[in-house]
Amino acid sequence: MKPNVLEILRDLNFTEYEAKAYVTLLESSPLSGYAVSLNSGVPRSKIYEVLLGMVHRGDIMVSQDNTPLYVPLPPHELIAQRKRKAEQIFNVAQETLEQYTASSQNRENIWNISGYEAIISRIQEGIKGAKHRILMEIWKEDAEVFRAALEQVAREGVEIFIVAYGDLNFEFATIYHHDMSEEITSEIGGRWIVLSVDDREVVAGILSLGDDSRAAWTMHPGLVMPITEVIIHDVYIMEIMYEFREELEAKFGPNLIHLRNKFAMGPNGKGYYVPLPEKKA
Repeated sequence: MKPNVLEILRDLNFTEYEAKAYVTLLESSPLSGYAVSLNSGVPRSKIYEVLLGMVHRGDIMVSQDNTPLYVPLPPHELIAQRKRKAEQIFNVAQETLEQYTASSQNRENIWNISGYEAIISRIQEGIKGAKHRILMEIWKEDAEVFRAALEQVAREGVEIFIVAYGDLNFEFATIYHHDMSEEITSEIGGRWIVLSVDDREVVAGILSLGDDSRAAWTMHPGLVMPITEVIIHDVYIMEIMYEFREELEAKFGPNLIHLRNKFAMGPNGKGYYVPLPEKKA
């Protein structure tokens, strides 16, 4: 055997025994396992293990006779197979490494998003990338645009929990209806949206101001964790209200209004996160 042939096969990820067996079959085939061992110098104690591995990898083929006979994959097919496999490996490696790099960079940044359409687009992409769970707070007026994307990931097994401001009915999601959508809209000067995807990324902002709508998107754990927990705690409150509404409202007023007023700030006890238009003199 020519040593350079074995070296070339080793560069194609053949072991020494596999390379010797393959070249032997190229020189003469079909051969039995015993004959391959005899002609190649591969020990009989190893030859069938070697040949079985090559069959599974597709480097050689075996007959189903009482005495199995082996033939090699033709060289041009072997090379084409290796090229396809290498290309797949490189493509997967490139995609994975780029995603890892982007993920690492995104985990350290907070991105500002301006305008209604840009916020909608970012949220749609977040929904499409969900694998396990989506938590969302949204007004009924803004929810319909996300129905198709949410329904699609729900069909793929993603759990969806929504705190809805207004009468929202998405049959594929668990909906918690908040009772004070109009009052809250009046207090803060707009409709917010909060999205948490798989506890790894969040989008949060005001969605009702058209081109002046503003949101932030981040994978930074220092923000993902508390924002996700805020949504979860709102769900806790909804669950508690369902069970103990009468007792809680007796203590804190309708829809817990006394608690809201206690921690409000601003004119008339309201906290405006969106600047109000200046009054004309």
